[in-house]
Amino acid sequence: MRPHASAIRFRREALHMSLAMLSERTGIDKGHLSKVQNGKAGLSDKKIRLLAEALGVTPADITHQEMP
Repeated sequence: MRPHASAIRFRREALHMSLAMLSERTGIDKGHLSKVQNGKAGLSDKKIRLLAEALGVTPADITHQEMP
């Protein structure tokens, strides 16, 4: 599934969180997070949930669709 790249970047920056910090909180490689944030990679449902939790939002907030 592809998260909405700009929603992730907007929320991360609003929290004053670096990609390295987000990587540390989620266990997702920083390079992969960069690709996700630039719309060049997707994430599994599990990782979308981890990412949303780290950003303090729902999965729907960063994918613009409901999770199964």
